[in-house]
Amino acid sequence: MNILLIITNRYRGPIPVMPLGACLVAESCEREGHHVKLLDLMFERDPLHALGAVIDKIKPDVVGVSLRNIDNNDMQHPVAFYNDLTLLMETIRRKTDATVVLGGAAVGVMPEALLRFTEADWAVLGDGEIVFPKVLDMLSKNMMPKDIAGVAWIEDTGFRINTGFVDRFSGNGLVPDFSRWINLPAYLSRFSPVPIQTKLGCHFKCVYCTYRKIEGQDYRLCDPQTIGGTIVDLERRGLRDIEFVDNVFNSPYDHAIELCDAIAKVQTNVRLQTVELNPYFVDDNLIGAMEQAGFVGIGITVESAADHVLDRLKKGFTARDVFNASEVIQRHRIPCLWVFMLGGPGETEETVQETLRFAEKCIGQNDVALFMIGIRIYPGTELESIARAEGVLTLPPREMLKPVFYLSPSINKEWLLKKVSNSMATHLNFITPAVIGLPFLPAINLAGYWLGVKPPLWKNTRYIRRGLRWLGMDVQSYP
Repeated sequence: MNILLIITNRYRGPIPVMPLGACLVAESCEREGHHVKLLDLMFERDPLHALGAVIDKIKPDVVGVSLRNIDNNDMQHPVAFYNDLTLLMETIRRKTDATVVLGGAAVGVMPEALLRFTEADWAVLGDGEIVFPKVLDMLSKNMMPKDIAGVAWIEDTGFRINTGFVDRFSGNGLVPDFSRWINLPAYLSRFSPVPIQTKLGCHFKCVYCTYRKIEGQDYRLCDPQTIGGTIVDLERRGLRDIEFVDNVFNSPYDHAIELCDAIAKVQTNVRLQTVELNPYFVDDNLIGAMEQAGFVGIGITVESAADHVLDRLKKGFTARDVFNASEVIQRHRIPCLWVFMLGGPGETEETVQETLRFAEKCIGQNDVALFMIGIRIYPGTELESIARAEGVLTLPPREMLKPVFYLSPSINKEWLLKKVSNSMATHLNFITPAVIGLPFLPAINLAGYWLGVKPPLWKNTRYIRRGLRWLGMDVQSYP
């Protein structure tokens, strides 16, 4: 069969994200004997024209549409991506009568809403590189893929889904040959690291998170020695900047240690990153192992430094754990990005000030603090139930493609923005999504690459903000 896979993501802030999942799906389909064309719209000047030309050329039997994000997760400046999706689907339906199948992380979060919005024929949830070839096999036989685990659809009786997860790490490669499928130089020149995922599943119960819904709650782990070999292979291909995109890199703790040790033993000169560390599992042993492995940037998603908020968010760690993690980080050399979400359930003026005091006192100048304002509400999460009970949310689940956010009723938004702005005014290493969304940031990325700036780019936040301030363009908070 002729298969067209479309990567719809065009959002480049703060850096373009290499489409790991879609490329793995492309290679998986090719191994099954299909003729595959992958169209990445990230750098296309005229996406719809490019799409129409490819459809005319290959005449696909099946079109797979990969959706990474629903919106940009910015409460103050929300950007929904479904408008672009409307034009894309109109082009597909006008140019071909091929079966349309949705896939990608966004589909796992809101399958019914996206199926109804796009009027696609099928949706693939979870491990697409395994599920999608099975769907193609059924379609090639003119059969309905309803019995395949991980498939969803709409029929006369309503939304239907065949749930189930499979083991991604049962034979397929961890990293595809990106150079075959995408404009790799364009990504590399904008500081995009090569993504690797070493585990699926999540044990944690954060009230706002969708990882358990997408990947399941049981861990499925990749062999650390296999990861070490993959790192060596990537370096041989000239790909030295690598990011681990696991939902929580250091859980299970022992797996993270074994992974770092395996990479250290192969003695590469790669530059590793991850922005998903849980502070509960941060200690000198872990950070030391990450230094030996070659990590040049890490991130800790703490959300808050106030016990009451952490408890309401069900983070599974305490403010004491957050303070302990900061002490560990200060004893080591790896730059750290601290991620906070202000305004969640239980947030008050006092808890906001607790978090800001922590950031001002405990985050070093070489590290960075990112303050998110409000929390995106997704269907099926505990946060949705909290928001409905408090009257914050009234939209039905199928209408939640429109970005909707939770902000604690105990917080005045203008007061919150002013407090963050005041803190940013005296700490050039503090940022909000307003900085990430600057329209000229991609140009800064590109210039930094050609000037030889080493990743991760965020570690240069204070220098970038100092330059912007000199130009009269600094963003202290949301305008």
